Amino acid sequence: MITGADLLALCRHHLDPDSRPIAEHPGHQHTVVLRAATRHGEVIVKAHRHPQRHLNEVHAYQQWTPVIADRTPRLLTKIDDPPAIIVTALPGNPLAATPLPPDRQQAAYLQAGALLAAWHTAEPADSTVDITTWLAERGDAWLQLAEDILSANDRRTIRAHLRELAQLGPVPAAPCHLDFTPRNLLYHDGIVKVLDFEHSRIDLPARDLVRLAHRYWCHRPDLEAAFLTGYGPLTGLDHEIIEHCTHFDHLTAAVRATGRSLPPADPARSRSRS
Repeated sequence: MITGADLLALCRHHLDPDSRPIAEHPGHQHTVVLRAATRHGEVIVKAHRHPQRHLNEVHAYQQWTPVIADRTPRLLTKIDDPPAIIVTALPGNPLAATPLPPDRQQAAYLQAGALLAAWHTAEPADSTVDITTWLAERGDAWLQLAEDILSANDRRTIRAHLRELAQLGPVPAAPCHLDFTPRNLLYHDGIVKVLDFEHSRIDLPARDLVRLAHRYWCHRPDLEAAFLTGYGPLTGLDHEIIEHCTHFDHLTAAVRATGRSLPPADPARSRSRS
């Protein structure tokens, strides 16, 4: 596992030999990220757990963040060995950890909706990837890992939703964040910014609403209404995708809780419609 000292060494080698550590922050799955002071200002040094996560995040910074350029960190350098990035550090705290009165929460969620809507237009929608079939097949692979975790009835229910998801296609895919939750939204002086693009890839835009819908909006319809004011109205197809992919999300969360996982994959690289 890469330590804070390792990240500081990367920063000193690739960006500024006089870099100084400021703080270490928890990352994904017991990893750390380093906040450091450099001649470029404060930066975040992050190592990736898998090469695909590295490719995802570098691609997102290089190709997609320009559509919301003033609301994301800026990529300063990418490191291939080990896979890591150094980005500008932004002021603020995660929206999830920021106590706000209801009206300010609603204003923040409205901004978040507008940011996600812009993100989904970072490049033209892609109809060459059979994304619903790819997701259903990916879900079947996750189900194999869940045989000793979920009941047979739960697995049948999830499998039925995966079949229905596959039958929705073809559905155009677009740039997605795929971990668009308040923990990855930074709040400072009334402004919302977006962080953490290692899961970003071409996917179904409605999938970006799954965790918001079943983790945050279920008891706060006012936040859902505010978000959709910024994002735009959902279609019947969007609601179907959210329903089916909510079961997919529960499946992957249950498997990951045991320490197991499938390696990351990119549908744009692994399946195209003929």
